[in-house]
Amino acid sequence: MQRLRELGATTGRIRLRQLRIYSILALQAGLAAALAWWVAGTVLGNEEPTFAPITAVGTVAASVGERVHRSIRLLAGVAIGIAAGNTLLALIGTGPWQTGLIVTLAVIVAVAMSGRGVLLTQAGGTAVLIGTVSPSAPDIEFSQLINATIGGLVGLVVVLLLLPLNPLRILNRTIAPVFEELIAQLEAIARALPNRDQQVARQALDRLRSISGELGRFSEALTGASEVVTLAPARWHRRHALARYREAGEQLLRALGNSRGLARRAVSAIEDNEPIPDSLPAAVACLAGAVRALHTELGNGRDFDSTRRHALQAVENAARAATEGTQLSGTVVVAQVRTAASDLLRGTGLDRTQANQIVRQTAKAAQAGKTT
Repeated sequence: MQRLRELGATTGRIRLRQLRIYSILALQAGLAAALAWWVAGTVLGNEEPTFAPITAVGTVAASVGERVHRSIRLLAGVAIGIAAGNTLLALIGTGPWQTGLIVTLAVIVAVAMSGRGVLLTQAGGTAVLIGTVSPSAPDIEFSQLINATIGGLVGLVVVLLLLPLNPLRILNRTIAPVFEELIAQLEAIARALPNRDQQVARQALDRLRSISGELGRFSEALTGASEVVTLAPARWHRRHALARYREAGEQLLRALGNSRGLARRAVSAIEDNEPIPDSLPAAVACLAGAVRALHTELGNGRDFDSTRRHALQAVENAARAATEGTQLSGTVVVAQVRTAASDLLRGTGLDRTQANQIVRQTAKAAQAGKTT
């Protein structure tokens, strides 16, 4: 029951966070539906404009970052359905088995085009419409195609021109749970090491292993942000900031992987009763501080001075721990701290060679009793 309550609370927090991030989608969908109906029904005089707002909402509701592709697939699906329907309708007439054959042909063509999802659905749905309604409503296929085009275009106009997402706000809110969880669990490991608390260390490892869902949402948000800053003129000035997020995000994921390895070895060091110098948990705590600084400076658009300072402090403490004496698992923790610190330095804009060189120099200076 406790596990179920925790799962329910976690799910609730995720849903609330998603609502905060994507609430603007509701406004975009409503505006797109109204405009599509007005253009198709009032401006062009289409007596059945229903499919225009449906397509517009489908475009807005597409996975962020796939809206242009979704609109193209919608139109392609309509075209496939119309082509299949018109080709067979003249040859075999109408009826139950004829409709089934028309839909089969439309879906086969869609699959042959590497289609999936909305392309298959739209091709099959349009084929049904052509096979069942077209004989009693001539030219409905052309009205369908026009409505689909209007809906897709209006949806794109809304999401890219009238109400474009703020890509940095979306990215910051999406990646925040990854930062927060990584910081919390590194701090938990830093507390568990000197106290030799196996339970806390194991819980931290389990929590680090469970962040995969948040990583997927960040990847989706990054794709969507790239689409917006590429196609929405009002967001072109965000391109440099997006590049910062992309680089920092990629390196944060690397640091997360190394932190999982760090947590595994921290558990082993405690279980095996290895010596744990005070500088080892201090190194992990400094690593948590570097992650926190990266989150703050990334969101504020500042230089990454604090991130680099904390990362190098983590390297210094890890080097001192190695000098003071560690065994197998403790030595691996030292190595993971250094590797994660290098990842975070690369997230601040340094290339691999620069980051690794700075880490090595800092470690050597610390081992020689110097402070950088």
